[in-house]
Amino acid sequence: MLRGRANRFGPSTLKADMRTTWNGSISFGLVSIPVGLAPATKPAARASDVSFRMLHRECGTPIKQKRFCPVHERDLGPDEIVKGWEVAKGQFVIVEEEEIEALTNQDDSRSIEIARFVDAAQVDPIFFDRTYFLVPSQTPAARRPYVLLLNAMRETGMAAMGRFVQQGREKLCLIRPKGDALALETLFVSADVYSQAEIEEAVDETTVKKPELELARQVIASLAGEFDPAELRSDYRRDLRALLEAKLAGEEIATPEPVSETPVIDLMEALRRSVEEAQQTKRPAAKKPAPKKAGARRKSAAR
Repeated sequence: MLRGRANRFGPSTLKADMRTTWNGSISFGLVSIPVGLAPATKPAARASDVSFRMLHRECGTPIKQKRFCPVHERDLGPDEIVKGWEVAKGQFVIVEEEEIEALTNQDDSRSIEIARFVDAAQVDPIFFDRTYFLVPSQTPAARRPYVLLLNAMRETGMAAMGRFVQQGREKLCLIRPKGDALALETLFVSADVYSQAEIEEAVDETTVKKPELELARQVIASLAGEFDPAELRSDYRRDLRALLEAKLAGEEIATPEPVSETPVIDLMEALRRSVEEAQQTKRPAAKKPAPKKAGARRKSAAR
């Protein structure tokens, strides 16, 4: 079992230089596989790569967030603040930090306990919260059970359901093969995921015509292609950085034109036009006739 703070695996062991944020083991039955947990996405993946501070418009000074008590009419220090659970309007149950820490620290194991293996295709991605890579051990002998589990899960199409403790909090997780690596998805609990029954009911009550469905299939076929991760680029991030750099350079920023509302048109007409536009895009441009030579033009003029 691996313990201690984040470990940096050397290039002689792994092709990718990954920094793990948690180290422990995968456990199921009597098997224990040492692993490290490395985030699969960057810290700013859920936000823009540009961060802002709140400033006073008049002088441009960063503002301070104060914790003010309206009863005593004064700012409070950190040691004067406690957490409260509101059970009714203005009525709270006070909870001390020590009481919360006692709950979160009651299980400090460094093990991902696998409870069962399930068909990976049955797990809806809506339950996925955050993705991590499970990094194998540095020693070849300890990597063998990692590779064994990876191959067995990949060949059977199974994924592993389990739980572990991260930063004092219990996490539900799913371990799945991802190429030649194991990935771990932290999971939302079922109570945190909305039901789609209302949408399904509305869909069941709506019918479509066969000609509409055929045209929709043609639109899909005309836009079909291979998945390319390189195409996952944020126009917002690009435009925001361009805006900031332009303001930094003192350039005048033009106010964008308001976006006009999309007119409501007939569904069949919209589908037909979509198919035609897709076909025109794929159709190769007609070649222009080669220009006549100067000598040939002179002979034609003489006739």
